[in-house]
Amino acid sequence: MSHSVRVAAAQMTSINDLSANFITCSRLVKEAATAGAKLLCFPENFSYMHLFDVDVPGGAVYKESSFTEPGKDVVAVDSPFGRLGLTVCYDLRFPELYQQLRFHHGAEVLLVPAAFTTVTGAAHWEVLLRARAIETQCYVIAAAQAGKHSEKRESYGDTLIIDPWGTVIGRLPDRLSTGIAVADIEFSLIESVRSKMPISQHRKPVEFWRSVSASL
Repeated sequence: MSHSVRVAAAQMTSINDLSANFITCSRLVKEAATAGAKLLCFPENFSYMHLFDVDVPGGAVYKESSFTEPGKDVVAVDSPFGRLGLTVCYDLRFPELYQQLRFHHGAEVLLVPAAFTTVTGAAHWEVLLRARAIETQCYVIAAAQAGKHSEKRESYGDTLIIDPWGTVIGRLPDRLSTGIAVADIEFSLIESVRSKMPISQHRKPVEFWRSVSASL
């Protein structure tokens, strides 16, 4: 595996027109190839664990459990672009999943395709992504849906690529624009961050926390 690889994250506004969506996807693939990207990530969809059943204050009520079954597996796969940890959207709020991907499944790059609402996105999107990158010492590629999909649905956007130190290294100039964010994944940076701050050696096992809880 090369010590560095260029990646891209796509941002788009999916609408109720399959042909139009595929035309947009095709254009973004060409843009990514022209930019030299070897991996292109698109927003949603994937078999994720945590269903979005939420009543957003001042907004809509979402109940994905009405039509979706949650995934049951923690999924990490080997690739030419490092070991990828697969998550999606609402999974982002559950750090234990990302801990599993890093410390038990060896993830180096975390994928977070998403379609955050405008309310939750403005408050939480970037801070959660940077937190997941920092606490796992992984790259995070977060491709987002953006803008108005219909009269009833709008997504926050702000596609991001974040390095293992928590620095945003890829971002579109406009939070709602259709396009790609591009960045280089440096595997030497993963090694450097993890060696200088070896949190994998300092973590307490699950059994430790169980024993502490039992003694209270």
